[in-house]
Amino acid sequence: MSTTTIRLEDELKERGSAAAQRAGKTARAFLRDAVTESVEQSEFDAEMDRICKARWAEFLVTGEAVDWEEAKAYRTAPVASHVRYRARFCDADQAGRECTARPEPHS
Repeated sequence: MSTTTIRLEDELKERGSAAAQRAGKTARAFLRDAVTESVEQSEFDAEMDRICKARWAEFLVTGEAVDWEEAKAYRTAPVASHVRYRARFCDADQAGRECTARPEPHS
């Protein structure tokens, strides 16, 4: 495990120490968890951005999309009547799966 030194303004250091104490953690553990959470969120955001760009590119090529009225009905319907939608992944790791936005009934 490597060591990293960061400089914090006095006010931020005090706030961090107080937050760590409230959480029942050491300042070191609190900061490590905060950095870990921030990195994980950044990775998640990057993956969502990649998926959105891929789906937008697919839409530009195919023109296929879920109709707004159909999507709205799905969102407002009781859970028991929902229609299951197949995932729309066409990445290399999902090779061979059909790309579609068409609903399929519950089985």
